[in-house]
Amino acid sequence: MTYDLPVPTKPLKIGTRGSPLALAQAHETRERLAAAFDLPHEAFAIQVIQTTGDRIIDRPLKEIGGKGLFTREIEQAMLDGSIDIAVHSMKDMPTLQPDGLLLDTYLPREDVRDAFIALDGGTLADLPDGGVVGTSSLRRQAQLRLRRPDLQVVEFRGNLQTRLRKLGDKVADATFLAMAGLNRLKMDDVTRTPIEVEEMLPAVAQGAIGIERRANDLRAADMLAAIHDRLTGQRLSAERAFLQALDGSCETPIAALAELDGTSMRLRGEVLRPDGSEAIGDDVTILIEDGAAAGQAMAARLLANAGEGFFDWRVS
Repeated sequence: MTYDLPVPTKPLKIGTRGSPLALAQAHETRERLAAAFDLPHEAFAIQVIQTTGDRIIDRPLKEIGGKGLFTREIEQAMLDGSIDIAVHSMKDMPTLQPDGLLLDTYLPREDVRDAFIALDGGTLADLPDGGVVGTSSLRRQAQLRLRRPDLQVVEFRGNLQTRLRKLGDKVADATFLAMAGLNRLKMDDVTRTPIEVEEMLPAVAQGAIGIERRANDLRAADMLAAIHDRLTGQRLSAERAFLQALDGSCETPIAALAELDGTSMRLRGEVLRPDGSEAIGDDVTILIEDGAAAGQAMAARLLANAGEGFFDWRVS
């Protein structure tokens, strides 16, 4: 099905980060828009914007400002009119957008699972005592320490290719990547072991692509409505409400997953101490339309059970 809108007199500018995965997501957005409106690719221009998070890769995110580091420059470009829309990995997105911007379009969600990747193959259970795992995700670090406190964890910043290169250079014995990224880049040659969500709950919105626009740009709103995936939107509404109520950031190990079954939604959430010494989880089944309220309520329960100082590092 194609939609009828006037042919644009100048290309719609799509802002994105410059990593291979970010570009693949921007190209997918362009393909879907071109197909929806029967437009040539020339009707869309992909514009790469380097973010602070891309420039600084030798320090943990928590030391330099958290999730907004991957969006700030892109959002500023949209506010000043340099670009028209922005394509994001939703797990990188803060729950609140700057005044004047809206994030209300999602593409169909990919595989939500984490992938375990080791130099010698195998699974997490196969790593010997004292093995070294590289990851920059506090969620993954905490989940790993909870399951395998015998392992060492080292910081692994950079895009997917950079982390695989570090693994090849034997900076670590293993790492975690998102199955979604591997799939979108068609990296079938990378040996991986998917980790089922029952074993390791993923990050909020993992595997989802979001498209941001100016609130007053009605043309962009009409175009994006044609490619919005309603089911992904329903799932992320619950997960991101959970994250927002927890005031989640890159400094807090938080995981959540919403899954749909007919008119019902199963929502699972988890918070962990950063040192992996404790995890508190919850699991509810509700009506889909109650997803956001359920996410907020679940966050309140977990915070009450966790108590003050739960997200502080313990000193042994």
